[in-house]
Amino acid sequence: MKLHRWNQIAVEQLNPTFARQALHTDRMTIAYLHLTQGGVVPEHHHENEQVSMVLSGKLKFIAAGEEYLVGAGEVMQIPSNLPHRVEVLEDSVVFDLFAPIRADWLSGNDAYLRQTERS
Repeated sequence: MKLHRWNQIAVEQLNPTFARQALHTDRMTIAYLHLTQGGVVPEHHHENEQVSMVLSGKLKFIAAGEEYLVGAGEVMQIPSNLPHRVEVLEDSVVFDLFAPIRADWLSGNDAYLRQTERS
């Protein structure tokens, strides 16, 4: 067993509207995302199943021609390899779970998150 403390995990500012704190275990990645209104996570896909819990704020997820508004207290489940995009409608804090681990985050091969795009 290992104890982790969020207040000891560095905040990584990827672009002006997207910051994250990430914890990688043997089989999953857990992240706090700090998102600024007007920001966009460009369309992308990954092998990881993703569960996004919106703790505060509001997001619009877009996938397969459908739009989903997700607010505080709601959870979006995204299957593996589904192309999706996210628009930040309000300043938001999101708790994300990924399985398996986000190898692209560990290697720094996540350039799509590092570009600035606004809605």
